[in-house]
Amino acid sequence: MYLDPYELKSFVVLARELHFRKAAEHLWMSQPALSKQIRRLEEKVGGGVFARTRRKVTLTETGRVLLPLATKLLQESELALAIAREASNGCAGVLRVGFGLAAVSDILPRTILRFSQKHPRINLKMRDMSTSAQLNGLLQESLDVGILRLPIAAPELDSLPIIRERLLLAVPESVRYSGKDKLSRLHDAPFVMMSRSASATFHDHALSVCHSAGFTPNIVQESAETFTILNLVRAGLGVSLVQSAAARMRVPGVRFHRLNRKQSEWTIGIAWMRNGDKKQLVQKFVDATRSVVRAANRPKDAR
Repeated sequence: MYLDPYELKSFVVLARELHFRKAAEHLWMSQPALSKQIRRLEEKVGGGVFARTRRKVTLTETGRVLLPLATKLLQESELALAIAREASNGCAGVLRVGFGLAAVSDILPRTILRFSQKHPRINLKMRDMSTSAQLNGLLQESLDVGILRLPIAAPELDSLPIIRERLLLAVPESVRYSGKDKLSRLHDAPFVMMSRSASATFHDHALSVCHSAGFTPNIVQESAETFTILNLVRAGLGVSLVQSAAARMRVPGVRFHRLNRKQSEWTIGIAWMRNGDKKQLVQKFVDATRSVVRAANRPKDAR
C-alpha cells in the first residue's frame, strides 16, 4: 500500500481551502470525485483526516500530522520531475572530468567556476590523471571528458584543441643563463624534475627534450608538486623543466627561460566519446571552456 500522489494533492488543496466546492474547482474535478479520493486516503491511513459538518470542514489531528508530510512529498515529486526534465535536456546530471598535471592550470579553474554558475544542477567530478589514464577512462566510459595532450589516435574519441603549452627552464638566480644559451649548456647541471609517478607524460616529455639537446639530465631530486620543485630550484638544489603556468606562481629567486626547441611545445585539448550518452552535458562543458579560452586570449584593451 502506498500514498497516491493524486489523493495527496486533493488532500493538500482541501486542507488549504477547507471547502469541498472550492477545492474541487481548483482541482478541476467534481465534488463527488474529490470526496471519493479523500475517502480512499482515509481508508489507507486508518482514520479520518477531515471533520465535516454542514457548516465547516476542519482537519483532524491525523490530518494535521499528515499535512506537512504530504506537502513535502508533493514538493519533492515536483522537484524530481523538474530535475529529470533538466537531465533529459542536458542541464542536470554528473560529468566526470579528467585533467593532467600540466593542463590549463589557469583556464581550468575559471572554466569550472563559469560552468558551475551556469549549470548548477550538473555535478562535476574532477580527477587528476595522466593523459594515458584519461584515454583509458574515456574508452572504458569511466570518464566523460578528458583535458589532455593532443593529438590522440583513438577513432572513438572526438577532440578539440584549446591551448598551446610549453616547457620553461627554471633556474635559480645564482645560475648564469640567458635566452641565447642552449639547453645543452646545462648538460652537467643537477636537475630537479617532476616525478614520473606524478605525471609520466610530463616526466617523459622533459627527458625527451633533454635527449634532443644531446644529454641525459642528472636528476638529483624529484617531486610531485610544481611549487615544491620551484622552491628547490630557488634553494639552489638544481635547475628544472616546468610547464609555462609555473611562472605565474611567482616564486622569488627563480628565473624562467623559454626553450628554442620545437619539442618543448605541445597542445592541450578536450576529448570525449563520440557516441557517449552524455553528449549534451559534454557539449556544455566544451562550450564553457571555449568561452574562457576566448576571454583569456582577448586583447586587454578589448575587455
